[in-house]
Amino acid sequence: MVARIVIAGTSSGAGKTTIATGLIAALARRGDTPAPFKVGPDFIDPSYHALAAGRPGRNLDAFLSGPELIRPLFKHGAAHADVAVIEGVMGLYDGASGRGELASTAHVAKLLRAPVVLVVDAAAMARSVAAIVHGYRTFDPDVNVAGVILNRVGSERHRSLVTDAIAQLGVRVVGALPREERIVLPERHLGLVQASEHSDLRARIERLADMAERHIDLDAVIASARPLEFAASGPISALPPPGQRIALATDAAFTFVYPHLLASWRKTGAEIAVFSSAEKTAATTVAAWPLMMRGGAPPARPHRVTAPLLAGKHACTGSLDTFACVALARAALPKAASPPG
Repeated sequence: MVARIVIAGTSSGAGKTTIATGLIAALARRGDTPAPFKVGPDFIDPSYHALAAGRPGRNLDAFLSGPELIRPLFKHGAAHADVAVIEGVMGLYDGASGRGELASTAHVAKLLRAPVVLVVDAAAMARSVAAIVHGYRTFDPDVNVAGVILNRVGSERHRSLVTDAIAQLGVRVVGALPREERIVLPERHLGLVQASEHSDLRARIERLADMAERHIDLDAVIASARPLEFAASGPISALPPPGQRIALATDAAFTFVYPHLLASWRKTGAEIAVFSSAEKTAATTVAAWPLMMRGGAPPARPHRVTAPLLAGKHACTGSLDTFACVALARAALPKAASPPG
């Protein structure tokens, strides 16, 4: 049985990734074996989780993968771990637009019967934080808000005021992080900066682990986690491979793919060859294979990406299981695109 805990937030920007990554790193540092997960189709946050845990960060995406695959995906990703840390997406109850709770953190928590630790940005508030926690705790009685972590606490006095107010609700505050710019993970318009773009990422992860050890009651978080066994069998992907030999663009421009998708394709016997979109010679050797491009940020490196990956007559299709664009490359790749003028 694997204990599991969801680290949810009141909103985007509350500090979920900072806290979840620090918690994962601190648990790994003390000898636990954490399995990291991220709710929803987010490929950046799991890269931080992976470095903190020393194992792949995996997605629990009830929208693209479907609710029926959440438990099999969890069981697959939590193998050989003793605790699963599941970071939420946006606010606790935010799901697919116009679809109710579908794909929200609350939805996934209920599917896994996992307790929730709610991250609240306490800056510029005191007793009012308790009203927010009360609302999140009572909005859906099937969601178990088992604890709270306060973020951006201004002082010890501030922490005490907020903690005392929340205690009246019967909810335990298991952590309180001070305002500290050194632990803030940098963002840009699409979310956090990719982990691979940090030259000092290992040092950042260590600082987050230090932060978690000092300001989060790790034992209380583990005590809140619920160990529960459930039957979960069957496939971990509903998307068949586009062919039995697949060329996978993998480099600084194309970085995002669900690990379980590749695992399920390999299980069917598919061969996956990795190449760089910036290297024409490497790509040419697999140009006649079905071509799979990971999600990523090619606009940040347009002069380095070869022309066939940005243009051409290849047919691109979406899927219910991945953001990957699958195209059929029928000829050798032409020369690389020129840098934009």
